[in-house]
Amino acid sequence: MLDPKTALTECETLMLDMDGTVLDLAYDNYMWLTRVPEEWAVRNGTTLHEARERLQAKYGKVQGELYWYCLDHWSERLGLDVMQLHREHQDRIVYLPRAREFLDAVSRLDKKVLLVTNSHPDTLALKQQVTGLSEYFDAVHSAHSYGYAKEQQDFWHALREEEHFDPATTMFVDDTETVLASAETYGIGACVTVICPDTSAPPRSHASFAGVEGVADLL
Repeated sequence: MLDPKTALTECETLMLDMDGTVLDLAYDNYMWLTRVPEEWAVRNGTTLHEARERLQAKYGKVQGELYWYCLDHWSERLGLDVMQLHREHQDRIVYLPRAREFLDAVSRLDKKVLLVTNSHPDTLALKQQVTGLSEYFDAVHSAHSYGYAKEQQDFWHALREEEHFDPATTMFVDDTETVLASAETYGIGACVTVICPDTSAPPRSHASFAGVEGVADLL
């Protein structure tokens, strides 16, 4: 089994996911599982329970595709200003425990450090504004810039054309195992999962990849 700490020491390029890896996924889960269904229920005269069931069905149809992460798509499909809802609750956008200290430490290392996210550019900009996280990275990449989600091989090909990284000497940390599986298939040398991406939920009990509770455990 991969030793995450050793992998961090030996890698030349470090790629980090944003939500659930650096930032607390509790914000996103609150927005999509509670706040958006609440607003949709009010607009459509239904119960919150029914709204959640119907929205989960809609989410599931495009899960893992770029549409799943696209605010424009959901604003149109749901008849809501989803971005405005996100702004109204931006006080919930916070770093995961000790993640900021980790970013400060790795930004001082002789490595290329990249933020690699499926986040829509509008939410990415909001989170950068609230947290200032972009200052810790050599570059920030949204999958929307390439037209492919991280779950797709085309994303990794497009990212490599821009960043010219060596997959074999690259470490990638994410909280979504389908994304990690895609990265591993592409040839990323070290893939690590975060098992505590949401501080409002218990740790995930199963992981197919080497795991850490949080990125700070890599130091």
